[in-house]
Amino acid sequence: MTAATQPPRAYDLIGFGDEVPGVLALVSAAREYRRRTSKALRMLLMFKGNSQEGIGGHLVRGGLAYLDRCSLSAEIRQSYGLPTFGEPSAIYQEFLHRAGVAQIALDPRKADAALRAMLSEVGADIISRVQLQSVLRDGAKLTGIRLTTGSVFMGKQFIDSSVNAELAQTAGVKKLQGFGTFGLPDSELPVTLVFESQGLSIQRLKEIELNYLKRFTNPNDAEAQRYIAIAAGGDLALMDRIRKSFVDERGSLRTMYVGQDHIDVRSQALSVTYHAFRGKKMFLADGGVLLDQANIAVLGGNRLSWNALMFYVTGAQAEALARGAAKPTPAMVEEIGFVTKWLKSFGATAVKAASELYIRHAGNIQGAVEPLSGAQMLMGGVSKTSAIATFGYYLDVRGGITGLGKKAMEKGMSSISFHHPPLFNVGIRHALIQSVPNLAVVSPASGFDGYACAAGRIVEFNTAVGNGVGIAAGVALASDRTLASITNAEVRQALATTGKLPRIYGQSYALEASRLQDFESIMIA
Repeated sequence: MTAATQPPRAYDLIGFGDEVPGVLALVSAAREYRRRTSKALRMLLMFKGNSQEGIGGHLVRGGLAYLDRCSLSAEIRQSYGLPTFGEPSAIYQEFLHRAGVAQIALDPRKADAALRAMLSEVGADIISRVQLQSVLRDGAKLTGIRLTTGSVFMGKQFIDSSVNAELAQTAGVKKLQGFGTFGLPDSELPVTLVFESQGLSIQRLKEIELNYLKRFTNPNDAEAQRYIAIAAGGDLALMDRIRKSFVDERGSLRTMYVGQDHIDVRSQALSVTYHAFRGKKMFLADGGVLLDQANIAVLGGNRLSWNALMFYVTGAQAEALARGAAKPTPAMVEEIGFVTKWLKSFGATAVKAASELYIRHAGNIQGAVEPLSGAQMLMGGVSKTSAIATFGYYLDVRGGITGLGKKAMEKGMSSISFHHPPLFNVGIRHALIQSVPNLAVVSPASGFDGYACAAGRIVEFNTAVGNGVGIAAGVALASDRTLASITNAEVRQALATTGKLPRIYGQSYALEASRLQDFESIMIA
């Protein structure tokens, strides 16, 4: 019997995409449904990647071991008695614990094992390497998914955690490409090919950087100054910016910060050595590739995972890469060959690239039940009485948004920077869709407007949302309702009843929010 002639397989809940927030959403749904009904959910997780390379999207197959965590000021931590990264959703804390994360470093192998265990406990089926062909509908609601193989999978509720909301797009949901919410559909955040080095100790790396910092800050070191000139492509303004990265406000060398399980590279010294070696300008839009100041996860055994190698992409290219299961292009793989030579010159014994790209962002859906803007984040997010978690993160966009400054200038806006990190209360309504009421999008492609996707693309935030959406799916399935009809307050009540509601401490920064609201409304108009 061929796939096309097989009868459809029926499920209660289908997840498309295996990004961590989506996987944990399924786990939350199963737990909530069992709590309410004492029955098990029939669940299916399907995704484009190869499960043999791991389950867990860009954190696992993409190798992104350095986790972006909630950002809190010391003042907020003290006033609320919070730990370093605040109080994340209970399911995220459980995942981090199961994967053995001390602070920031997530070993992809351990993450894969933790997610498989959690999925197994709730009895979820898994299929990978899928290609969507079409969806089945009953009026506005989705009823099933047809793959290119002809296989059909029927479902009652659906959760899309893909970076480009591909299931939602297939279901006819409108999505803006790139930064279409700013009227810049061709502009997009860079993609990263994470790589892991072996045999290079932290101590050795510190020594290398310190040596170059001393040389680059010595105007009499002709060879070092020539490296800077090559890396800057002869651009005097860029040379000046590079030199300023070597020292802090007090004039001290900006050496790397080594934490418990991670390293933050604070200067561009290592980047300069790489770009001089490559003979490529250290400017993403011009050179197409940038070895940025690295975020490095320390995985033990002299294994270091580098989030540093960025590639310039347009909105259309980001969409195409996402549809191609996030596989790096031949040119990206070739670049890893140069990275390998460079790091081996410092003593690395091996360099291995991840099998998939880290795609930060690939557009945003339109028609969310309650879209979420950057200004709303700065105002503190959803109301304290309906919130399901709190999250803080800078509204910065690594690699920049091509054309944003130019467009802002044309509209009379002198600044495009909003340095105050929002600390906002989390809900689920920006992930729910009006036109397809039994589908949620839990990803960087959710219903974010303007600068909101800067914080909205972070896994820790999306896991809090996914946890809520999963609970909402459990409620919807137990009461024969749609996802879009479930309120934040209902999810909050479920969390409170089970003792899993984290503390809520969002803050309103009204002045900065008002400034951003003006900016977003002018730019979006």
